[in-house]
Amino acid sequence: MGFRFGLGFEIGFGMDDIEFMSQALFEAERAMTRGDVPVGAVLVRAGEILARGSNVKTNDPTAHAEIQVIRLGAERLGTWNLRGCDLYVTLEPCPMCAGAGVNARLRGIVFGARDFRAGAAGTLYDIPRDTRLNHRCKVRGGVLEDRCLELLREYFRRRRKPGAPISGEAECKP
Repeated sequence: MGFRFGLGFEIGFGMDDIEFMSQALFEAERAMTRGDVPVGAVLVRAGEILARGSNVKTNDPTAHAEIQVIRLGAERLGTWNLRGCDLYVTLEPCPMCAGAGVNARLRGIVFGARDFRAGAAGTLYDIPRDTRLNHRCKVRGGVLEDRCLELLREYFRRRRKPGAPISGEAECKP
């Protein structure tokens, strides 16, 4: 285990954390090429990726990367109870996603970048480790944080630059 600092995040990560967060980053990059906010996630059990996903712009306000992989993982395992599973996500989960992790009985949540606007795994709230709830998840933050932040910054930089395509939009225009 790593050591803790300020907000209760642990640093000092293993190779598995790096590998699985790299896979979540791959999903985030795929989201960015579609024009979606680049947040990616993977659900892992016993060293195997059970599900992959990313944020998707739809009419569904729950279409976050974390929700996508929790749903897929539960479907694949045939149960809502995901004990022994770890969620790797490039951005700290929001309250909805952190709550879904608790309700799914995840063993752990590992994230890349902290979210100072909506982070609910230690930054603004600490839902996964709230002792008032019936289940708690281990939390590790800051895995490949610089890479996760840079992808988000690039996405929003492009969005704010007038006329700059975010993805393959240029090919779609007549």
